[in-house]
Amino acid sequence: MNNTKNNTKATYEDWFNVGKSDAYAGKPKTPPEDAESASMYDLGYSEGEITCPPTETPENEE
Repeated sequence: MNNTKNNTKATYEDWFNVGKSDAYAGKPKTPPEDAESASMYDLGYSEGEITCPPTETPENEE
């Protein structure tokens, strides 16, 4: 959802990216109060946790 009338408000994609960024940085979850935005934040946070594991695995284990 894009907000073209008022650019000061974050879009759902913005909240998704903030959640993902927070997960990458190891920050605690801090979703916004708006339920739909919080849902997008949680989705991004979850994806960030999945795509950024706490430890790296070696590419070639022999």
